[in-house]
Amino acid sequence: MHTRTLIIGGGLSGLSLAYRLQRAGQDYHLAEARARLGGRIKSLDVNGVKCDLGPSWVWPGQHRVAALADELGLQLFEQWSAGDQLFEHPGAEVQRNAGFMSMAGSLRIAGGTSALTDALATRLDPAKIQIGCAVQAIEDGSVARLTDGQTITADRIVLCMPPRLVAKLTITPALPQAAQSALQSIPTWMGAHAKFVAAYPTAFWRSNGLSGDASSRRGPMVEIHDASPDDGPIGALFGFIGIPAAQRAQLGDTLEQAAMDQLVNLFGPQAGTPIATKLQDWSQNPLTATPADATPPPGHPPYEMPQAIQDISNGKLLFNITEMAPDNGGLIEGALAAAEHAATQILGA
Repeated sequence: MHTRTLIIGGGLSGLSLAYRLQRAGQDYHLAEARARLGGRIKSLDVNGVKCDLGPSWVWPGQHRVAALADELGLQLFEQWSAGDQLFEHPGAEVQRNAGFMSMAGSLRIAGGTSALTDALATRLDPAKIQIGCAVQAIEDGSVARLTDGQTITADRIVLCMPPRLVAKLTITPALPQAAQSALQSIPTWMGAHAKFVAAYPTAFWRSNGLSGDASSRRGPMVEIHDASPDDGPIGALFGFIGIPAAQRAQLGDTLEQAAMDQLVNLFGPQAGTPIATKLQDWSQNPLTATPADATPPPGHPPYEMPQAIQDISNGKLLFNITEMAPDNGGLIEGALAAAEHAATQILGA
């Protein structure tokens, strides 16, 4: 098979680039290693209602995601924050109106963030999308060998996957050592994290005057928020697990039970009867994170395109990665910024 542009990776940046190329009438083919599209954007489906297992928030002023949501017919709504916050002390005592983890002012996408990737995917030519097939090797920036034995040639290949996963690919000629080192040094955003989601028939905490926001020095969740849809019909809470990745891997199912016990301690007996739960540990997903990602960076890294990578972006091998975005690196807006930049390289200004 030959295509003008081979896109490796079907997360938001890859889907957005494919959408831009398709609108421009440009030939492309997209290959995704997972059995689904979306990458780190993933949802728990609760009777048709989607609860985010990956990124949840966008922010006012992020014009790309606002414009794309409008174009795709999706609504943005403000994160629920009305009511008291909770703080859980190490000894399990719960203090009301003492938390400090409110996400007031942030925005969410109606239908979950996967509504964004789903809407993009439905607008793409299904004949140009291939899932469940990873790239094994890239040669001369124009030949890709896939795990199903297929070989795809292209005028250019665009890599849309976390930098540390790019560093693990067999690429010939080999990337310069400076470029390889740069790729390995870029942490996968949220690659070390795990999220626990619990869905309920209603957002019962709201009627108790609680926002759903909680912070904890007891755990296992250190930060909890309301994850309910904008207009029902269910309620949901989610929390970030504060236990290191290596420890989480050893705890197994006991971690989920500990998270449920914590929700009951914070929000009362009703929290103990969810209609669905899900623990998503991104550090254990080899298509997201590497062992180097097990330890999270101390803050939000100053993501950018390293000079060593710019030097090899010669029009044949391109990088479309949120961790290398021109702005908002690591975020949903960053994925769109990276796709915008890659499209400009391919189509011209």
